[in-house]
Amino acid sequence: MKSAKPDNIACSAFDNIGMTANKLDDDGFLITGPLFGHELGPRLENIIPQLKQDSIGSRNLMEHSWCVDLAKLIRGHQRIAPFLSAAAVAVQCNLFEKSKNQNWLVPVHQDLGIAVREKIKHPALTGWTEKEGSIFVQPPDSFLHEMVAVRFHIDECGLDDGPLRVVRASHKAGRLDSHAALAERDRVGETLCAVERGGAMLMKPLLLHASSKASGHSRRRVLHFVFAPPVLPFGLQWRHAF
Repeated sequence: MKSAKPDNIACSAFDNIGMTANKLDDDGFLITGPLFGHELGPRLENIIPQLKQDSIGSRNLMEHSWCVDLAKLIRGHQRIAPFLSAAAVAVQCNLFEKSKNQNWLVPVHQDLGIAVREKIKHPALTGWTEKEGSIFVQPPDSFLHEMVAVRFHIDECGLDDGPLRVVRASHKAGRLDSHAALAERDRVGETLCAVERGGAMLMKPLLLHASSKASGHSRRRVLHFVFAPPVLPFGLQWRHAF
């Protein structure tokens, strides 16, 4: 694997509200500076500790009104809206929390599953599974290309806090098995994605990404929102759509 050098560390370099969606389409990701003022932080600090979490975080947060409201704020934000379809809806939100005491790593992978209301039999639908009471399925790549994840950072995520490592433009290669994913990572190298507190990282689901354990002493809490077209193929229905 290529080592991380200063020229492949990403931070808020793409914080330009006049930018077109080409940057996201070309690289598969981009990073903004803080989206909101300081008033949002204390509100989230009161809410997050009340959430039921497993070893790495919580899923199904779209069941909470505060999360739906935040998703709508993010979708309409001047730094986010240009990169989403006007019809896009928020379909999922996960909380990921990483710290010295709650530490974990994620190998290189793509985000292939979506949360749906019920199972539908169709040969194009694969990878059915259940997580925290939600049914997940892997739709065709053509649909995944229409989705965008927005990772809202409650805390600053520096290079010691287990930031995402992404393989730039790897989403263009489509769905990759584990061997092809590792080969693409070794060919292209990885970019470390540092994000300011209150900032966001936008990414395409098919972008190869991974993360290491945190080596510092801070917390890295991320609300991972997924925005997608309101209508699913093959008669599928979203579990949540706002």
